[in-house]
Amino acid sequence: LDVVQRILNNVRAWAAARPERSDVGLWAVELALLLPSHPARLRYERAQLLVQRGDFVEGAGELEAYAGVVAAVDEAAAARLRQQAQAARAMLN
Repeated sequence: LDVVQRILNNVRAWAAARPERSDVGLWAVELALLLPSHPARLRYERAQLLVQRGDFVEGAGELEAYAGVVAAVDEAAAARLRQQAQAARAMLN
């Protein structure tokens, strides 16, 4: 699992340097989320990629889900995440 996680991290880093390949970055994040132990921050990365790719509703939903996780330790950060979700939904207009 460590090797797979490192490979996916390398793919994510490669894709992050190439905004036109956000599809590859999203693919790597979604695979990493399937691993038994993954950092919760991957959900935030997934949300950002979804919004970047124009999927504002799903990205906002992912931001809100991540805010729910973060709220247990940092309510101010969770509030900022909820604001980001609201801004993502506003992009639909």
